[in-house]
Amino acid sequence: MTPAQLEKAALALPGADVSIKWGADRCYTVGGKMFAATDLEGRHLSLKMTDIAYEALTESGRGKPAPYAARFKWVMFEDLAVLDAAEVQDWLKTAHQLVAAGLPKKKRAELGL
Repeated sequence: MTPAQLEKAALALPGADVSIKWGADRCYTVGGKMFAATDLEGRHLSLKMTDIAYEALTESGRGKPAPYAARFKWVMFEDLAVLDAAEVQDWLKTAHQLVAAGLPKKKRAELGL
C-alpha cells in the first residue's frame, strides 16, 4: 500500500481527519481521537486493533507492539509498502470503529456516526 492510498482510505471514513503531530507524524483521527498514524514519509504504520487482532499480529511477528501505545492495543508495521491494501483498509475501518465507539454520544451524532 502506498501512503497516498492509505490517506485516501483513512479520509474516506466518516468524520475522519488528518493532522501532523509531534512534528513528524501524520495522525488520522475521528472526533479528535487517533485511530491510525504514520511517519511523514509513510513508511511505518500504527493502528488501533481489537484484542484478538493485536495478539495475532504481534505473536506472529507480522507487526509489533506500537511504542507508547501497546497498552491500548496499537500495532506498528515497519513497512507500509509490503502490506496488502485490502487488509490495511479493513484494519483502518476497524480502528476507526473502535475509536468512534468510545466517543461521547453527542460527538458521534455531530459526526454522523
